[in-house]
Amino acid sequence: MILKKTLLSTAILAATLGLTACGGSDSNDNNNDTDTSVPTNTAPTDISLSNSAVSDDVLAAQVGSLSASDDSESGLSFTLADGEDRFEIVNDTTLKLKDGIALNYEQESEVTVAITVTDAEGLTFSKELAISVDDIEAVDGENVYEFASKLGNGSSVSYTGQIARHALSAEIKSYVGQLTAEYVTNNSLTGESVKAQLMALWGDYEAVRDNSMSFVPTDSKQKSFFDISESGKELTGKVAGNDGAKMYKEWLTEGTFVGWTDFGTQAKTPEGLIYYYFDLLAANIDKHNSGEVLTDPAGNPITNLYITEQGLDLNQLIQKHTLGAVMFSQGTDDYLEQGLETDNTTSQKDGTLYTALEHQFDEGFGYFGAARNYLEYSDDEIAGKDGRDEFKAGYNDYSSDGQIDLASEYNWGNSTNAAKRDRGAEVRTDFTAAAMNAFIAGRKLINEAVGNDLTDEQMAELEGYRDDAVANWEYAIAATVVHYINDTIADLDTIASGEYTADDFTNLAKHFAEMKGFALNFQFSPFTPFNAEENEGQFAQLHTLFADAPVITSADAIAEYKADLEQARELMQQVYGFNAENVSNW
Repeated sequence: MILKKTLLSTAILAATLGLTACGGSDSNDNNNDTDTSVPTNTAPTDISLSNSAVSDDVLAAQVGSLSASDDSESGLSFTLADGEDRFEIVNDTTLKLKDGIALNYEQESEVTVAITVTDAEGLTFSKELAISVDDIEAVDGENVYEFASKLGNGSSVSYTGQIARHALSAEIKSYVGQLTAEYVTNNSLTGESVKAQLMALWGDYEAVRDNSMSFVPTDSKQKSFFDISESGKELTGKVAGNDGAKMYKEWLTEGTFVGWTDFGTQAKTPEGLIYYYFDLLAANIDKHNSGEVLTDPAGNPITNLYITEQGLDLNQLIQKHTLGAVMFSQGTDDYLEQGLETDNTTSQKDGTLYTALEHQFDEGFGYFGAARNYLEYSDDEIAGKDGRDEFKAGYNDYSSDGQIDLASEYNWGNSTNAAKRDRGAEVRTDFTAAAMNAFIAGRKLINEAVGNDLTDEQMAELEGYRDDAVANWEYAIAATVVHYINDTIADLDTIASGEYTADDFTNLAKHFAEMKGFALNFQFSPFTPFNAEENEGQFAQLHTLFADAPVITSADAIAEYKADLEQARELMQQVYGFNAENVSNW
């Protein structure tokens, strides 16, 4: 039996008093053989961890068990230092990464975590523990999105149509981005000719398929759209409403598409908004060609003709709306929802090395846009900010053939946004690893089951992976909206002074367009939290707060608009459950 120290000291004192009270003993009696000292509690002196390494890219990985050196083996408790946002302690002594968090060897090969142990009487000891991050070899089907066919020799992964549409969108952005006043004049462009080129890139693949792509790296394997996919990959055919086979809403019915008010003469549909943006761009070019100088409200000349006098960056609006109305819509609503109901027993058609279910899942992944070896990149590298020479531009020659394959070795669209927001989070997020691990795990399940229909249990597991993938895909978009709310608020402080430059107005137009364009995306996913009963009406409210252009008419109007944006930011935090510190600092 172990006595508490306070009880032990009381027992010793009672024994001492009892001896004194008995007759037959005096002060000369030899009582020095009895030790009356009270044991003294001391603080713990060390903390140990049973394992000091963790594999990279493993979500919620368990690191090891904590123990401490102390004069008592019981009553010890372990806590993390304030501000620790990656790790947690479960079951009293087990140190693990939080759900949704992985470590990335490419980003950091070692991390430290500060632990405090407290004994039963409140004495403490703190120590920083070093944990090494083990770089795991790239393995197909494990941490690389690559799967050998069960139906023949070769890969079963194919989604070139999705890459062709990413390329078309990127080419539109590249083309519009060069439309300065000088470029338009020097090349004798008209509103009509610019709109004709945009309509071809949007809806006439045969007309542009042999065109060289202007945005690709010099060592790209594919130089033209035809090199990616031979035919039939128009954006117009896949925009929400035009591909009616698997749409969860009637997008061609007026009032279904929410978030924009003025469509000019165009239909109030997802594609109608694209055409409206094309109209605004053509009108700007015609104004310039007529000799009219476009100016912002402060009188500064607007030389980038894709920026309107109302503060709309049409280039950003076109691209971001396309990412939602085509890529996010097709990926979530088509391929990763009803697409999971397709056959997994035989080839999709004669000669293919994949089943219909394998191909549907691949096409959903293709619209996310990640390179096959996405987990081998750091967030900096995916974002194109820094890193190893062979990765830091956002693409990597994984096959070592001296070329960049746009269909497997290049990061597109929202896959890059996920990395940008992870690297900018004050409290750690890992949208990149969470989405990619879920995509790989889901595809692995399908591949292993080829030749058989999925059981109910397998389908439930697959839908769980799908849910994790699309949730983190959407988190990346939502966090990006929050990021641009913050940028727009900061821009408005400059504009409110009344003394701002053309560059200041350009920044406001860009940041507003990215905020607004990305925020239109959410409605296209059947899985969005905006569809939850408790969030009814919140999506429309978000866009009412954003308006269709930045409000910059007066200092008072700007102050009111800033308050609306702050309310919109709070709404985003509530709907997505984002950490408040991240929402303030993204």
